[in-house]
Amino acid sequence: MTTKINVLQVIPKLGYGGAETGCYDIAHYLAEQNCSSYIATSGGELLKFVKKNKVGVIKLPVHSKNPLLIILNTILISIFILIKKINIVHARSRAPAWSCYLACILTNRIFVTTFHGTYNFKNRIKKFYNSVMLRSKLTIAGSNFIFNHVNENYKEYLSKKKKLRVIFRGINIDYFNQKNISILKQERLKKDWGLSENKFTILMPGRLTYWKGQVKFIEALNILIEDYDITNFQAVLLGSDQGRKVYTKKLISLIERYSLGKKIKFINHCKEMPLAYSLADVVVSASIEPEAFGRVAVEAQAMGKPIIASNLGGSKETILNKKTGFLYKFEDPRELAKILNTVIQLNHDELKYMGNEGRKNVAKKFDVEIMCESNLREYKKLLKN
Repeated sequence: MTTKINVLQVIPKLGYGGAETGCYDIAHYLAEQNCSSYIATSGGELLKFVKKNKVGVIKLPVHSKNPLLIILNTILISIFILIKKINIVHARSRAPAWSCYLACILTNRIFVTTFHGTYNFKNRIKKFYNSVMLRSKLTIAGSNFIFNHVNENYKEYLSKKKKLRVIFRGINIDYFNQKNISILKQERLKKDWGLSENKFTILMPGRLTYWKGQVKFIEALNILIEDYDITNFQAVLLGSDQGRKVYTKKLISLIERYSLGKKIKFINHCKEMPLAYSLADVVVSASIEPEAFGRVAVEAQAMGKPIIASNLGGSKETILNKKTGFLYKFEDPRELAKILNTVIQLNHDELKYMGNEGRKNVAKKFDVEIMCESNLREYKKLLKN
């Protein structure tokens, strides 16, 4: 008799980030495959979209790093495991992973983790804290970059009994599809954002934080004007500063210094990201530190938009250089400006061809269905063994 798969995924908050949307997608996919699917989280905007008749939700303070709350979560997760007959617990962040790890020891259940980032460590204590992500039967890396990072930095926590496996993050290519975009909504958003109809539009999505490279992007736009005499463009910085007011002021000061106030627009949030991508002629990801996966690059390609990204981390695996987009040396605004100039010179058919190749690339490698199927296949292997 085949053992029914009952999975509890645990994530601090269910927001709109890559880890969160991955958790959401897998939860619903499992339910459709006749598995019992549950999510433990402290809250988040994406919660209201969870289909409660398919996916069970338990609210716990799993976002907290407080040792007492971690112990409390361990007890509550253990009780939930026993009541719902959970056989796989999948943790997606370090603090809740400690509760899940301890709960799995107490209940003799299978512990799975996803290593979503590089998790900086400056001392042994922090490295030990991070190591919980490798105390599982299976650790999933979202890219080859993360796989290599784990092998290079956490060798002492790896063994033959534990499995480290790459499963690329996926996106919903039906949702990120240019064909589903409403012309009326496009026109409304252009008006709301104050975008001109006849200007080349450059979109840079991402929260406003130094490592996302907004400073280098602004410098590149200034070079684009000074060195290439390109002026018929408009740029959108789409993302919240999440309270980083000093950094926002720095960006505004830089824009004023270069007299780019009429060229660059700050947009705090967009509920429909496919709609935002649809307004762009090119999308930029200018991170100066490695992206674990690089969701912007994949979403842009799915929307049929050329992508320009720094030659770091996961972006190197998701972009076919000079075919679906361009990779440039990170922290080099001159090279970014040069590539922007190249893309602006492309005609409509050339831009469309690059966009079509990007769409094919994502459909082949980064469709959410592929990610979900791979996760379920690994769960089955764990239960079989």
